Amino acid sequence: MQKTVATPETQDGWQRRHVLKAGALAVGAGLLGRYATAATGSGVSPAEYQSMDAWDMADAVKKGEISPENLLAAAIARCDAVNPKVNAVNMRHDEYAHALLKARRAGGEATSGALAGVPILLKDLNTYLEGTRTTNGSRLYKDAPAAEQTSTLIARYQAAGAVPFGKTACPEFGLTTTTESLLWGQTRNPWNLARSAGGSSGGAASAVAAGIVPVAHATDGGGSIRIPASYCGVVGLKPGRYRTPSGPGKYEGWFGASVGNVVSRNVRDMALFLDVGQGHEKGSPYWAKPLVRPYIEEIRTAPGRLRIGLVRTSLTGSPLDPAVAKVLDDTAKRLAGMGHNVEELRLNVDPRQLFGAHGSVVGDALLTMIHDREQVLGRAATPQDFERITEVVLNNAQKVTGEGLYRARQSFESIGGYMEQQFDTYDVILSPVTANVTPELGLLSLDQSWDTYAHNAMGSAAFTVLANVSGQPAISLPVGMSDNGLPIGMMFTAPMGGEDVLLRLSAQIEQDRPWAKLPTL
Repeated sequence: MQKTVATPETQDGWQRRHVLKAGALAVGAGLLGRYATAATGSGVSPAEYQSMDAWDMADAVKKGEISPENLLAAAIARCDAVNPKVNAVNMRHDEYAHALLKARRAGGEATSGALAGVPILLKDLNTYLEGTRTTNGSRLYKDAPAAEQTSTLIARYQAAGAVPFGKTACPEFGLTTTTESLLWGQTRNPWNLARSAGGSSGGAASAVAAGIVPVAHATDGGGSIRIPASYCGVVGLKPGRYRTPSGPGKYEGWFGASVGNVVSRNVRDMALFLDVGQGHEKGSPYWAKPLVRPYIEEIRTAPGRLRIGLVRTSLTGSPLDPAVAKVLDDTAKRLAGMGHNVEELRLNVDPRQLFGAHGSVVGDALLTMIHDREQVLGRAATPQDFERITEVVLNNAQKVTGEGLYRARQSFESIGGYMEQQFDTYDVILSPVTANVTPELGLLSLDQSWDTYAHNAMGSAAFTVLANVSGQPAISLPVGMSDNGLPIGMMFTAPMGGEDVLLRLSAQIEQDRPWAKLPTL
């Protein structure tokens, strides 16, 4: 693992060194006897692979019950079998993964680390794996050169033993809440192949729901972890600002609105990966609150009686779909039955300020990125390089002044301060993730007129952007289903540094009523 150099980093290093010892007491540990038939050299059957979460996989590898090579073979086989149906994985890096395992064998490191042998997928957006390309879902980057270095977060996963073997699809530059692009096509929801998997981490959520991997890397700049997690029936945590690293070479995305983490099948794996990935990055001027103990310990700790504020009203004005409203009511009643105090809360946030600030920051960040790409290509980008909505975003960004961008940053701070004040009264805020159930494919595509797109996007963007602008951690849990079998997630938001509260509550909810099993493809 990476060394630490300052007080919060030293604490973080302590946490990483102890995650395995702490996790040995996690729920479900010690249940790996059923994998004895999958010992090194005997392979991993599809049923065995599907039954394991990341914790199970790493534990079995460390015990010598399964080899990392056999886990990788099982992941590749599952991808071969189901990805043609869902189109979640847009690039494969099998040779990279095999070479990585060979090098670890030679160095005696093949079966060590908190994530020993766990196959993972990386989001194809502003995330880099040395020797492989990142397209950002855009034709402008389809021939991008291979990365010269690996992103810090991914390097931490690899140092802990994870095995990346591909990338997952995203919409062009992550600009919409579905995963559809002219470059890579449509990513489908494993629960209903005619429906969207959400976005922009829809490839990641679809891959986890389809059983290709138990955990997939994801990013969230406006709901891009939580929305697809809700639509695909998996767990998705957007960490608080600066909890996870954005480097090397940069220390925040979109003024801190965009952060990296994972989507997973369960809370235990979420805690495991956040333990490995979190913590200050050397050189970064930003710090998150140090941990009291590893997150894998937090999920064994009762949350106590929490004060929960219930938010029903969306910031986009979109009414709740009856199915979403029903799951929200059911969740509130369930929380009250578990001993928590739930009361209605109406947030006094100006949506014009919120979405205006967020839009200015996203647009200018994208404009800067395009200018950098133009320099590499030695030519100006043209409308033919972009999808129609992307072109609108870029045109609007050119109108943002320096003062406008400064005021956007001020809005981030003022909205963040207002939200922190709410946690003087509440420990957690409950709301829907989206106002609607997952839409049909095509409705949120970037390749359509702006007016049609904006109208269709109101439901999916109804609740999530707030936590990106304000900086608090927020998690989507797959607590409900519509009558026609579509997953519906609910979102829980905590104060800055409150990932521990979210994970304790999430573990309690999961234990009280485990989520629905993943769909069969």
